Amino acid sequence: MSKLLVFGHQNPDTDAIASAYGWAYLERHAFGRDAEAVALGTPNEETAFALDYFGLEAPRVVTSAKAEGVSQVILTDHNECQQSISDIRDLEVVAVIDHHRVANFETANPLYMRLEPVGSASSIVYRAAKENKVQLPKEVAGLLLSGLISDTLLLKSPTTHASDPQVAKELADIAGVDLEAYGLELLKAGTNLSSKSAAELIDIDAKTFELNGNNVRVAQVNTVDIADVLKRQEELEAAISEAIVSEGYSDFVLMITDILNSNSEILALGSHLDKVEAAFDIKLEQNHAFLAGAVSRKKQVVPQLTESFNA
Repeated sequence: MSKLLVFGHQNPDTDAIASAYGWAYLERHAFGRDAEAVALGTPNEETAFALDYFGLEAPRVVTSAKAEGVSQVILTDHNECQQSISDIRDLEVVAVIDHHRVANFETANPLYMRLEPVGSASSIVYRAAKENKVQLPKEVAGLLLSGLISDTLLLKSPTTHASDPQVAKELADIAGVDLEAYGLELLKAGTNLSSKSAAELIDIDAKTFELNGNNVRVAQVNTVDIADVLKRQEELEAAISEAIVSEGYSDFVLMITDILNSNSEILALGSHLDKVEAAFDIKLEQNHAFLAGAVSRKKQVVPQLTESFNA
């Protein structure tokens, strides 16, 4: 088998980077294959904090696998084509390691798929390492722990699986960190939004979902003060409107998530605001509304939008 590129989704979050890094390590040390973890975008501030904390270099950013002379790839933390590398339809996907829904995905050849409804792709990577008796070094364990903390908001998100707390404990032990103390440091590192332009802010953690023929963009930013982010509503709406036109989105939903109180405000623009309102049984006032207890895009936003758009 030729060289494999391993990568998470576009606009990579900590779990996308960590799971790719960890699975590439597993490919090399358990399966003896030439695998390199790369990224489909620059790591965000939270991920940069984790990489720096554990002394790791950020994976290099690639935009085309074929330009790298690579024809075989492994996807982590995603499977939908519009979230993947630009030339994904011209490549052979040999494995998928994911914890999301499966959509618009098919291959010409059989492949290895590990899809589990757990809190993070990093959780899956860690269990695979244990199954294959691979001892993870401190820095790899720390990065996988960071991916799990990030995606579950320190095990407080409804996406947290019953197995995740034990996985987090074991990874924290290997990494040599206090789970709660390090977890809070990591999450707070991702809430520094003041230095970002509105265009950067709405693209920090954004994914496109095909919902009944519509390309719906759902973005999320974490904060400790929702009101502080909403002060920038005018410039955020201008950036969202520009993205809708330039990228052809039918709708754009921005989740502004309070990581301390586990609530979100959504800011929505687009052609189907009635569908957005119906999804959450809310009334948008000046294009935004409060979602009590909502912190997970995967479990508390995308399924509801999908049902509403398909109605």
